[in-house]
Order: sequence, then C-alpha cells, then structure tokens
Amino acid sequence: MRVPLSWLREYVDLPAGETGRDVAAKLVDAGLEVETVEQLGAGLKGPLVVGQVLTIEELEGFRKPIRFCTVDVGQANGTGEPQEIVCGARNFAVGDKVVVVLPGAVLPGDFAIASRKTYGKTSHGMICSGEELGMGDDGTHGIIVLPHEHEVGTDAIELLQLVDEVLDIDITPDRGYCMSMRGVAREAATAYGLPLRDPALLDVPAPNSYGYLVKIDDPAGCDRFTARTVTGLDPEARSPIWLSRRLQKAGMRPISLAVDITNYVMLELGQPLHAYDRSRIDGAIGVRRAEQGEKFTTLDGVKRTLDAEDLVITDNSGPIGLAGVMGGANTEIADSVTDPETGRVTGTTDVVIEAAHFDAVSISRTARRLKLSSEASKRFERGVDPQAAAAAAQRTVDLLVLVAGGTAEAGVTDLIAPGAPRTIAMSADHPDRVAGMDYGRETVVRRLQEIGCDVYGQDELVVTVPSWRPDLAEPNDLAEEVIRLEGYGNLPSTLPQVPSGRGLTARQQLHRRVGRALAGAGYVEALSYPFLGEGVFDQLQLAADDAARRVVKLVNPISDEEPALRTTLLPGLLNALRRNDSRGSHDLALFETGSVFLAGPQPGVAVRLPVDRRPTDEEIATLDAALPAQPRYAAVVLAGAREQAGWWGKGHPAGWADAVQAARSLAVEAGAELTVRQGQYGPWHPGRCAELLVTLDGVETVIGHAGELHPRVVKAMGLPARTSAMELDLDRLAAAGGEALRAPRISSFPVATQDVALIVDASVPAAAVEDALRSGAGELLESLRLFDVFTGEQVGEGKKSLAYALRFRATDRTLTAEESTAARDAAVALAGERTGAVLRGV
Repeated sequence: MRVPLSWLREYVDLPAGETGRDVAAKLVDAGLEVETVEQLGAGLKGPLVVGQVLTIEELEGFRKPIRFCTVDVGQANGTGEPQEIVCGARNFAVGDKVVVVLPGAVLPGDFAIASRKTYGKTSHGMICSGEELGMGDDGTHGIIVLPHEHEVGTDAIELLQLVDEVLDIDITPDRGYCMSMRGVAREAATAYGLPLRDPALLDVPAPNSYGYLVKIDDPAGCDRFTARTVTGLDPEARSPIWLSRRLQKAGMRPISLAVDITNYVMLELGQPLHAYDRSRIDGAIGVRRAEQGEKFTTLDGVKRTLDAEDLVITDNSGPIGLAGVMGGANTEIADSVTDPETGRVTGTTDVVIEAAHFDAVSISRTARRLKLSSEASKRFERGVDPQAAAAAAQRTVDLLVLVAGGTAEAGVTDLIAPGAPRTIAMSADHPDRVAGMDYGRETVVRRLQEIGCDVYGQDELVVTVPSWRPDLAEPNDLAEEVIRLEGYGNLPSTLPQVPSGRGLTARQQLHRRVGRALAGAGYVEALSYPFLGEGVFDQLQLAADDAARRVVKLVNPISDEEPALRTTLLPGLLNALRRNDSRGSHDLALFETGSVFLAGPQPGVAVRLPVDRRPTDEEIATLDAALPAQPRYAAVVLAGAREQAGWWGKGHPAGWADAVQAARSLAVEAGAELTVRQGQYGPWHPGRCAELLVTLDGVETVIGHAGELHPRVVKAMGLPARTSAMELDLDRLAAAGGEALRAPRISSFPVATQDVALIVDASVPAAAVEDALRSGAGELLESLRLFDVFTGEQVGEGKKSLAYALRFRATDRTLTAEESTAARDAAVALAGERTGAVLRGV
C-alpha cells in the first residue's frame, strides 16, 4: 500500500515538521511494515509552468517526426514572448495547455535544462511528459495535456503536486484494513495520539423500495450489497488533476473518469467498487454461485471457465462480473468517442455503482484458481469492512456528481444479511499475563477503544470488535493489540525457564553425531529439495518393480517437473555434485540427512478435515494412517580427489572404499554392528557395490548400499567419472544400535596378536570368512581386521588369499601363547568348515 503523505494529512493533523521518515518510524512502532519512504520530486527545480501551444511547424527530413512549436508561457520566461521549443511528441495540438520546463530548471534525475540547438532549430526548454517529471505513465506515453481552465504561467510543480513523500507499506494478511488511507490514517492517529477525521462518516440516505433491483441467492457469499445509480454523466469529463495524481502516487494508472473515481474511493475507504454501464445491464442484478463450466469474459478480454464455487454477479443475460475479483467485458464503461463528422462525443452517461461485501475465503479461492489477482481481490481476501459499503457508494456518487456533472437518482438499494457484532470475553489482566508486565485495566480499555472496540465490564471485559477488524477473534488477539500500541520495545527482556531433565531425544542426538562425524571426515552438508521427477528413477536404473518407484505425488507441486516426494536422497545430492563440478569444484564430498517418503503398496487417501471445529481423535488417526512412512536416511556422494597430492605424498582419488567407510563411521556413531557384503542394486556398479546390513530382532536386514556408481548412471546424470555414493536407513541403523552408546571397556592386560592368511575360492565373500573367524574365535577376540587380499600364481587359479589380523585379550588376566593360539586355531577351523578356507602355506 502506497500512502502519499499529503493525502494522509487530510485525515490526521500531523505535526507540520514531521517528515515521511518520522511518520514511518511511528507506524513501524505501531506494528506496520514500512518498506521505503519515496521522495517524489527530489531535486526538482523550476521554472516549470503551464503553457499554451500557439503554433506547430512540422520539420521534414528526419528519421522521426519532429515539431517546432511556439508556446505561450506568460511572464515565466521574463519577456512574455512565445517560447520556441522542439518536440517529437504527437499527442497535442495548437491551443492545448501543456507543461513547459524552461532553461535553468532541473528535472528529476539531475537533468538540467538549457537552450540547445537541435534538428536545425534552437529549443528553449521542453514540453514535458509525465515520465519526465517522475509522475509515471498515464497510459498515453506522451505529453501531458492539461484541462483548458488552467491559466498560462501557473506553477506546474504545485498544480501537479510533484513534490511529496510516499510511504510504501507491506500489509500483512491480518491487517487488511490498512489497505486504505482510512486504515493507515487510523494507525497514524493512534500512534500520534491525535483525532481521526474518518472519511467514512458521511450522510447516507436510507434504503428505499425504488432503488435498482438486486437479488442475492447466496447470502453466505454476499452478506451486503449496496447499489446506487447516477445518470447524465458528461462523456467528455476527465479526471481532475488532483484525483489522477493521487492515483498515480498510490501506484495506480488513471484510466477513465468513472473507473478512476471507483479506484480512488477504494484507496480512500478500502471498499472495492464496480461501475456498470446501465445501458448494458439487462434487468435486475443478481448474486449467485456459478454453474460448473460456465463461461465468462472478464474486463481483460480473457474468456474464463468458472467453477461451481465461484461467486458471480448476473443480470438476465448471465454473468456480468466475477464477484470481488473483476468485472465483465459486456458491461464495461464505454470510452468516450468523438464523431469525426459531427464532433459529437458519445460514451457512458448512466452508471450503476456496486459496493458489496463478499466472503473472503470464496474470493481468495476464485482469484487463486483463475490466477487473477486484482486490487479488489487483495482487499476482500484480507477482510473488508462491511459497514463501509454504503459510505463508499455515497462517496462515489458525490464525486461523479461533482466531477462529471451527473445526477444522483433517489433510489437506494442496500441489502444486508442478518448478523450481530462480534464480542470477545477477556479478563482485564490477560494482556498483563501475556506480556509479562503490568498495564492495568485503564490502559487496556483505553488502547482497545483506540482501535475502535466498545469495552464493558470491570475485571471481566466484554469487547465488541469493530467491523473493520475481522482478524480479532480471541483474547490473545486483543492482548496483541494492547502490547503493540504500548510498544514492543517496552517489553521486558527475560530468559525462558528451561524445564530440568529435558534435552535432545536419542534420535536427535544421533542425527547431530552423524552430522559431526561426516563433517569431521571432510564431507560438506548439502540440503536439497524433497521433490523429484519420476524420470530420475530411469537415470538411476532402478527396476520397474522397485519400491522406490512408488511415490507420493503432490496435488499442487512447486514445479510440474518434480511433482513427487523423494524416496531417496541420491538425486538431490547428485544434482548438487554435478552443479558444483560444472562450476570448477572437482574434488567433492557431500552429505545429507533427511526424511524420505515411502508409499505403501496401496496408497492411503487422506480425509478432508473440518475447519469449523477440532477434528476428533479418530479423524486425526485416519489422516495419520494415510500418510506415507517417513524414515530418516543418510547419504554421501564423492568425486575427484579424496586426498590431494603434495610434498607429503601422492594422495588418492575418492572411491568405493571411501563410501563404505562413511557407512562404517555412521555405524560407530549409532553403536551398531554393521555387516558389509558384496551386493548389486540399481545405480551402483555391480562389481563395486557393497550391501550394508544390520541385525534387527535376530534377522539380518539390508539398510543401504555403498560403492561406485554404474558408468551408465554417471553418463545419464552428467556426473564426473568414478563417482561414488552411499545411502542407508538411519532409523534402522539406530534401532540396531540400541538406546544408548556403551563406552568400550579398556583392559589393563596386554593384547595378543595373531595373523592368519587363508586361501579360499575367489567367489567366497570376505565377509563370510570374517563371520566364521569371529564365531570361531570366541569371547577372547577383541578385534578382527582384513589387511591384505592377494591373487596370483602362488595361491592358484580361481583362488584368493585373505590376510587377517586377530587381536585377543582377556579382561582378568594375561593370555598365554597357548590360549591365543588355541583361539586362533578354532577360528581357522570354523572358517574352513563354513567356507572351505585353508591356511596359506600349509
């Protein structure tokens, strides 16, 4: 909402020395968000005067039309002689009154005006357009042509109100009443402690039986409809300068007299209005819901298909307006047209004024569905004062009579649905308890009365809410009003009392440990959007029946290309890796932890919960049951160098082993025993893919995969060569680790180390050999590590050698060589029994 300071002063007697910034500071303290204070006419310096065009000479021989004009500027040039000016505009003629800037003046943008020779003539000044004066476009894209009543030589700076300050206020949805001069003036009056001259306090005639006939079929959608008729408008009448300038300062373009007046009243009182050409209305005006699929052409010339929820204004021919959003082309105010032969001007002479109050939810849904946001819909969906409709209609009638020479018909239509003022019961000390400071009853009552409330009672207050504040619905809303008017800066600063014994849950603690562990290992966290397109599953080479392809689709996605909720973290991470690699960062290690959304075999259908009451526990349970499972996953992706080469060593590239190690690090943080086996799944290279398993309820469960991505996936997604990745189910990993981490017991007795090299078939997984060694070694085994894999002629074709380091230790004694050797032999024996392993060299 753009608020000209000069206009605001009409309703509040602000101190004479108050600048726009001073007023903005007061309004900010009162809770409004003032974005900027624009200085109109900053740097503007005269002489800038009204002139009359005396002669026009067309200059030939130039690429564009050029005119050499003489203009009468009176005594403004010091001589009284006509001013010679070169101008390229075509929208004025001899005898027109124009705005002339003379040499020595400075226009906005520090544009100094001087006499200069151009197009073979000397131009002593300029004939100005609105854009050159900082007024904005008036729709003509040409020279300002003034009404003839303005005298030659008049100061145009004052006439055109070129110097002013405009406050640009960002109106939040709960402060819809401030989308008007009336609302902002009320806030300014309260902030300064000054009286308000309410522009809505007008003498309005009572409704009578001979007003324009209106029928309302949907009182819930339209609870008030005021109609007034004005006849005998002068089709040649133009909007006066003061009205046009106020519209321009407020950010609206002047269009035509009737439309300008309705826009002006809307800005003044906050009540959207619409003017219909009476000659184009067929019969009574009606308000009803649209028929499903009904067609209607709006003022912008677009033919729209309506929904059964849309509210429309009708006559006998059908819809003539989209209620609260936009009027129809079939009843549009006609532009004035001059007959070239007779000179007679024709146009709209009789109008019907609509000032109605519509349901905010209905207007909001219609505007969003049709993607047709208008100044009217912005106000209706935030809440319009229903009591202002009659005053707005009267104000419009008065201006049409004053400016356009019309005659107000005696008929007044004002249909009002039955209703009672809204009241809120509140204890007098409720704002004190909310703010944590003592305001007292007198302050609470005074502040509520300042915003327009009627307050009754002593300790228990009954507050009648003003009609222009639909956002006030409960005691906390009233408390907020008291607090903001008393000043947020006056609230005491107190730290909240933290309940003892509470902190992060075990799940939250694990997520933090996982993030710290990966960050400490050199990974950078990347947060991606939880949306994806189903085409990415083909890029990842997932099977057609893969569970990850069962996605939950959004009804109104942010992007039509990504309508589904993610079932894996890899697409977002891989996109981030590709984007960073394309920008020159080739050594990358990224990680993310976040929820994925796994739909069941039969997706549930969510019920629509009621909005007029609290849902029942059964309704909430039904809604929860329809939601997809949302486990938390962790994933990493790597490419480039894992360790840079330098004087300290050769370094090494990122590979599948780094991805597997990231999974092992997470298992350590979760306190879980992670089993790593060779696997094969979707995007990973079949020979370089590890399957990650944990034991849950005695059953080994796959919780993820790690390794190097398949070359076809790398090519399809445009990734660097040899890109590696890991993804696992963090919730299942945590479940395998138990509630709390256990610190390892440190024995004071020495360790006994035994190394074994076993020869097995090349097809035997190292993990199977490791499991057998662990089981056979018994309780004395402290750790087991594979430190070498060898193939070659020495071990035979189709064979491989696996070398393990076994560490034995007892908690209560020093092991003898016989004990450690016996444990090692038992481990080797069981490995031989299960996998066919034999000691190398035996």
